[in-house]
Amino acid sequence: MRDRINVYFPPELLRQISDLADRKKLSRSAIVEAAVVSFLSPDGADKREAAFTRRLDRLSRQMQRLERDVGLTAETLALFIRFWLTITPPLPNEAQAAAQVKGRERFEGFVEALGRRLQKGQSFLREIPEDIRREESEDKI
Repeated sequence: MRDRINVYFPPELLRQISDLADRKKLSRSAIVEAAVVSFLSPDGADKREAAFTRRLDRLSRQMQRLERDVGLTAETLALFIRFWLTITPPLPNEAQAAAQVKGRERFEGFVEALGRRLQKGQSFLREIPEDIRREESEDKI
């Protein structure tokens, strides 16, 4: 069952409704009903806003992880440099050439190991929480 409602439209709008009804081969009531349903349902802007909100939430979480990873990387590097500078004694002049050769060899080995880890998708930053959990559980034993 349908209820009746009387609505008044400006003449120009009524002409547009009639023209559309003629083109679509529909009644004017069907055109007005579709327009009201469309007006009352969530429109594209609402759907876009919801999609943007979800995407912004995801980007915010990714940014938080990135900030954490960058902070962790900076702290790790700073700690390593401080440790290295603290414990490494200066070399005598006659040992510097051999140390430079050994340093190049070690660096090449480091780069190769890093390349292998990256190819496998391994991440040192992802291993850290696992190492911490492992140490905490060992301390409790």
